[in-house]
Amino acid sequence: MRKTAILLIALLLFATPAFAKVKVVATLPWIGSVANEIGKGQVEITTLVKPNQDPHMVEARPSMILATRNADILMYNGLDLEIGYLPVLIESSRNPNIQPGKPGNFDGSHFVTVLEKPVSVDRSMGDVHPLGNPHYHYSPARILSVAEGMAGALSVLDPSHADAYKANLSAFREKVRQKQKGWSALSTKGRRFIAYHKLFEYLAADFGFTITAYVEPKPGIPPSASYIEHLIETIRQSRPNGILTTPIYGRKEVDFLAEKTGVRGIIIPHDVGATPGAKDWFSFMDQTLSELVK
Repeated sequence: MRKTAILLIALLLFATPAFAKVKVVATLPWIGSVANEIGKGQVEITTLVKPNQDPHMVEARPSMILATRNADILMYNGLDLEIGYLPVLIESSRNPNIQPGKPGNFDGSHFVTVLEKPVSVDRSMGDVHPLGNPHYHYSPARILSVAEGMAGALSVLDPSHADAYKANLSAFREKVRQKQKGWSALSTKGRRFIAYHKLFEYLAADFGFTITAYVEPKPGIPPSASYIEHLIETIRQSRPNGILTTPIYGRKEVDFLAEKTGVRGIIIPHDVGATPGAKDWFSFMDQTLSELVK
């Protein structure tokens, strides 16, 4: 009887790792959403940044350090978007799995072609990202590449479920293909927009519209009254299709410009969960594109 009990305990101890989920810590909501599509029942996802937060302005918190300390893999946007808190989290976690160069350190930007990488950067240019524009989550083609990278990374960490990750990736790829048919049919090509912040360059590149000016005179620099007056005249003369912003950027300025010029202000989500309709990455893109063509 005693031998049987010992054998059962041993079997339970050895069986537990096979059923343990991979602990994924995602910095941003869209990363968590895509990781959930690829990992499904094999992963347990913790997202660090809330949808109502400005991803440029996040600070490290004790709860974030605890989450990264227990992570099997840390997935992040890269291109220094998380520079204000991510290095602190990685160092403070003392987690060998997620250190740079380890299989548990996943930088999504390594899988994308980056736009707007400056030759040189200085303070006169405003809040410019020296590694390039980090907001590639508006690009279906790039997100598919990131998803492929995720499937590979999860398969390395959890080879027993590699076939499941491969199947989930195939389903994700097919869903992107089907969605692209509808997205490509929308009349975005040839449209012209003003944007508050440099968020939409990948979206413009993928869907054929142009951003002709910005409400921020330089990235991260709020507009002055004189600049707004100049922009009003520019908008009245050029008559763009709309003025783009998000729930967390420049709503007051965009509303003012819309009132003064009669050009529509367009509020689109900056991430998954930023608006009630943006429940995952696919509905995030659905809402973004539908707002452009209303």
